[in-house]
Amino acid sequence: QVQLVESGGGLVQAGGSLRLSCAASGRSFSAYAMGWFRQAPGKEREFVAACNWSGGNTYYADSVKGRFTISRDNAKNTVFLQMDSLKPEDTAVYYCAASWRPRRGGTSDISEYNYWGQGTQVTVSS
Repeated sequence: QVQLVESGGGLVQAGGSLRLSCAASGRSFSAYAMGWFRQAPGKEREFVAACNWSGGNTYYADSVKGRFTISRDNAKNTVFLQMDSLKPEDTAVYYCAASWRPRRGGTSDISEYNYWGQGTQVTVSS
């Protein structure tokens, strides 16, 4: 089992950057694929980015490709989401999630994620 706590959200102007962090506690962090999802008001939760257990393979939604970067530090049990060139449409609550997938690839399938953080608000003003 793993517990996840996000941080780093806030208010930023369009074109700006934010770096989200997700600290994990529990055992075997490196056995989990990690993902970031977001949910805007009135919309369903959607996939943003994911990486496999090592961080060597990454996956992105088309809407963020080239602007967001996911990475992880297994020694510190932390996954990051670097968000650059932010747009107002990126405004949402961002969630970190973990999927038990030892030595396997990452996934964008929300149903594959077993553990979720509480979310952190990102607001991009125009």
